[in-house]
Amino acid sequence: MTEQINNGAEPAAERGDRKSRRGYVVSDKMDKTVVVQLQDNVTHSLYGKVMRRSSKVKAHDERNTAGVGDLVLISETRPLSATKRWRIVEILEKAK
Repeated sequence: MTEQINNGAEPAAERGDRKSRRGYVVSDKMDKTVVVQLQDNVTHSLYGKVMRRSSKVKAHDERNTAGVGDLVLISETRPLSATKRWRIVEILEKAK
């Protein structure tokens, strides 16, 4: 039997798909971190009304390029701090 040495790098196929979301930056006051508000439309299970739900997540912004009001694409990543599990992939639209 031969053992395979992994060196800590997993292939993308074994890791699974990572979520990606679009949202607006609502705070950029921290260093290398922004708060992104995500919105989701959910249908009520009993009444069928479409409701708008929102949640806020902290995302890693390495170069501090995102500002308040920017539309960003964020992706799930490994835990970077106690509350930060997302990173900014790209800025889709700058605030006016």
